[in-house]
Amino acid sequence: MNLAFKALSDGTRRDILRLLQSGDLNAGEIASHFEMSKPSISHHLNVLKQAKLVQAERQGQEIIYSLNATVMQEFLSAFLELFGVNDDEI
Repeated sequence: MNLAFKALSDGTRRDILRLLQSGDLNAGEIASHFEMSKPSISHHLNVLKQAKLVQAERQGQEIIYSLNATVMQEFLSAFLELFGVNDDEI
């Protein structure tokens, strides 16, 4: 869970997760939304993968990134629990 908090502490990584809410994207599609180098985007994607917040699947020459909904749900449940809120209350 500590890796997830670290991953979410960066605004660019949060923006990437928001992009992936709309559907799966390859690295180039993700990079097109940012004014930074592709290696920088790759670094952010690697941090998100290490935290298991995104999944990466090779399809031919491309790697397709998607949200890992199970881990996101577990993270949100743990986060809400910190504030004494149950999932049932939302």
